[in-house]
Amino acid sequence: MNENLNEKIDEKPVILENVAKDVLDKLGYETSVNIFSNEKDQSLKVVAVSSNEDLSALIGKNGQNIKAVEHIIKLLYFKKTKLLNTSPSPKPFSFMVDINDYRKLRVQQVVEKALEVANRVKVSKKAEALDPMSSYERRLIHVELASHPDLETESIGEEPERRVVIRPLII
Repeated sequence: MNENLNEKIDEKPVILENVAKDVLDKLGYETSVNIFSNEKDQSLKVVAVSSNEDLSALIGKNGQNIKAVEHIIKLLYFKKTKLLNTSPSPKPFSFMVDINDYRKLRVQQVVEKALEVANRVKVSKKAEALDPMSSYERRLIHVELASHPDLETESIGEEPERRVVIRPLII
């Protein structure tokens, strides 16, 4: 029984890859899909989509279309795995979709910008708010700047204008 459950867990990346390829094929794109673990969070899988074709329409302005494609893939994936699952409490399987490394590059930009602002805040001793961003990007900043004992971060505002404020820690 336990072997059977492990086989089903091992099938999940294959099912995810097939669902992603199917969705992208139906959208008219010839792509390559690879599944791997996120470098910083091993429990998060990355569905890496790449192609020689122009995939900018799949990315969209500020990555909005990636979110839509990811949502469709998640709906179809969870529907398919739910039909295969007989276990009352399946092992969670979370993933995100990245198209032509857009999200990977965006993460680098967000972290670099946050570090730049953090250095300014340390020098000026004045708080600064960053541009609005997604919850995932805000979380990256909170995690990255947690190692700076002389700074604190806080998310403020309402979606879609929610942003991170970086402040000097006053002791």
